[in-house]
Amino acid sequence: MLKFSAGIFLILILNILYIAEVSANEKHEDAASDTTTNHKFDAGKFIIEHVSDAYDWHVVSFGDKHISIPLPILLYSNNPELHEGKSFHAFMSSKFHHGHEDYKGFRISHSKEYEGKIVELDAHGTEIGKPIDFSITKVVAEILITVILLFWIFISMAAKATKNKDKAPTGMQNLLEPVIIFIRDQVAKPTIGDKKYEKYMPFLLTLFFFILLENFIGLIPFPPFGANVTGNIAVTMVLALFTFFITTINGNKHYWKEIYNPDVPWWLKFPIPLMPIVELTGVITKPFVLMVRLFANMMAGHMIVTVFVSLIFIFGSLMGTVAGLAISPLSIAFSVFIFLLDVLVSFIQAYVFTLLSALYFGMATADHH
Repeated sequence: MLKFSAGIFLILILNILYIAEVSANEKHEDAASDTTTNHKFDAGKFIIEHVSDAYDWHVVSFGDKHISIPLPILLYSNNPELHEGKSFHAFMSSKFHHGHEDYKGFRISHSKEYEGKIVELDAHGTEIGKPIDFSITKVVAEILITVILLFWIFISMAAKATKNKDKAPTGMQNLLEPVIIFIRDQVAKPTIGDKKYEKYMPFLLTLFFFILLENFIGLIPFPPFGANVTGNIAVTMVLALFTFFITTINGNKHYWKEIYNPDVPWWLKFPIPLMPIVELTGVITKPFVLMVRLFANMMAGHMIVTVFVSLIFIFGSLMGTVAGLAISPLSIAFSVFIFLLDVLVSFIQAYVFTLLSALYFGMATADHH
């Protein structure tokens, strides 16, 4: 328990130091650009930048010295005539110098319309729109890291289990085997059925462990972790669409009959197909709910921790260093509480997403009674 508490405290301190360095860097940049104006800490902008995606992995800043891990930029231009006939462009994000410089007719925009996105420039340096962007952003990089970790964990665990069939499980196998059995016996079997659950187990286990691992490594505030993957609505949308397509493809004739021709009084179906519309709406809202629930819960957790830590700099900016130091114990205490709550929420959200997916599969394949 002491080791766990120490780990939580260390991660939180690293998070606070990370935020402090970024805050100090923002102050330095603003002071350099406008020495006549007193800089006030922009909490809203800082919080959004902290939980949003990026083209590089920021590590730390010392004054105007930035240390970050660059990521690959892959672009397809819709205007090759501006680039000597070349459409595809590949380079590292360091060429943008943290968004302060243009490179080969591209820049990271600071305009309201394209804020934080890569835009294409004409010969006069005017933004003319976005190219097709295949770049490896921070979120994409963390997804790739997570996939590699999952492959390594489960392939090595399967090999060990095959080699030691007659021995008690140890190490990672001993840790994860009860979780796998729990998903099988408490999630898949009760919701899908004893005869049909095996078909869906690979997807359900992949879904559960992917979400759980992403939730956990998203709480570690230093590269190559810390990206808010499950707090990115595009990621949760793709996960929800997987569930939707599997449900749709495997739905039996009774499932579709209940949607398009449910057993209700005729006047609820003719002349206005009221019940079919309601049932069809339910088909669409199920994956939508999956998407929004995971996104909202994980985004909220990251934002709340950042908000509480930002209070230190808000008070320090408005009322002086003493006020910032005075509010810091309360701010850190609430941050620790939310951080611990996020650990619990990480388990709950992975479980709920998997359970609801299994429930939808069971409803789509249930035998008619």
